[in-house]
Amino acid sequence: MNWLSTLAITSPLSYIIAVMLPAFDAIIPVLPSETAIITLGVATSGSTDPRIAVLVLLAALGAFLGDNLTYQIGRWLGPAIDRRVFSGEKGARRREWATRSLENYGWRIIIACRFVPGGRTAVTLTCGLIGYRRRTFVAATACAGLIWASYAFFIGRLGGQAFESRPWIGLLVALGVALAVSVLIELARRLRVWPRLMALYRRLAGRRSSGRSETTESTNDADDADDRADVPASRR
Repeated sequence: MNWLSTLAITSPLSYIIAVMLPAFDAIIPVLPSETAIITLGVATSGSTDPRIAVLVLLAALGAFLGDNLTYQIGRWLGPAIDRRVFSGEKGARRREWATRSLENYGWRIIIACRFVPGGRTAVTLTCGLIGYRRRTFVAATACAGLIWASYAFFIGRLGGQAFESRPWIGLLVALGVALAVSVLIELARRLRVWPRLMALYRRLAGRRSSGRSETTESTNDADDADDRADVPASRR
């Protein structure tokens, strides 16, 4: 794959691809943004140039810009987007799922849906349509973009380093791993694993909070006992 050499760390094309494809992928989901970032990881796998961090940050920035542009489109063109994107039974189910997920999980689902096929656009558009709090959305999409870009680039570099002499095999392996992760996430969503994990998380958080409260009460009781003990008997 000689064309991989055109995506070297010194190539301006690499930086353009890193930011542009993730940005427009939010509006046109058929664009292969994840494939592009994985390919950049493979193409630069033999380099330790610090500018690799710039590529990752640009990919994260592109994802962030795309998500926030989609949010704004949902705000500006709400009714038209609703009729066009969420029309039909399938579209209605997708919006219902996105709305319900946002109500139940908030910013967590915005981050998680960065890795759900088709979920990113549905959730970001729905956030704009329902007027989801902008500050929370911006923070969640910034976090999601950085996690996604690091993950995609890391998989590409891992595949490229494992098959350094045959980078095309490394690319295929990396794409296969990314596809497997997407399939597992989609399967977990369909089997409703996410709600169960969140319920477990809430129970554990509740136990920790209860434990802290009991500890605080015990400490306060002990402090009160010490204070009483310090008071001379004649003053009691």
